[in-house]
Amino acid sequence: MGYVHDTAMCRFVPPNLIGNSAGTWTLSVASNIWSNDRTAAAASFVSYIPILLNSNTAALKGSKLVSVEFMYEITTAACTAFTLKLYKDTFSVTAASGSGTINTVAEVTAVTYDAGHDTAAELYAVDQHRAVLTLTTPVFIDNDEGYHVEAAVTAAATSVFKIYGALINYTLRV
Repeated sequence: MGYVHDTAMCRFVPPNLIGNSAGTWTLSVASNIWSNDRTAAAASFVSYIPILLNSNTAALKGSKLVSVEFMYEITTAACTAFTLKLYKDTFSVTAASGSGTINTVAEVTAVTYDAGHDTAAELYAVDQHRAVLTLTTPVFIDNDEGYHVEAAVTAAATSVFKIYGALINYTLRV
């Protein structure tokens, strides 16, 4: 049996697996391109991008999270605020029903953004976007951890927001 150490792995997260906290969203297809489209409204929402990678109990094995690329489009009018953040979920191994916290979440701040999306104004401009969030020090995902990205957006009255999906870049070591 062989050993795999592949540094060029990628997983696509389709638009229907990205959750949205508020607004009217419609899963749409045009010319075979799928998107999740938000009806224009002056309001805030948060998009939840799950990092769907395998974890491992052994140190330095499994999936090593490297970066996340969020693909979206803003049309008609620019949004007024936008943040893109990575979070680490830690699941308790001892919490029993009613006796403790089963999940804690902390922002991962050791990240960088690509040059075209390193300011809020670049993130919320009218355009097609592929915002890349890269971990300063990539991490292997332990069996009691999970990661997700949140895009917190404040839309203008006529801002149309379309989500095309996300790419999760990682190293696989098994």
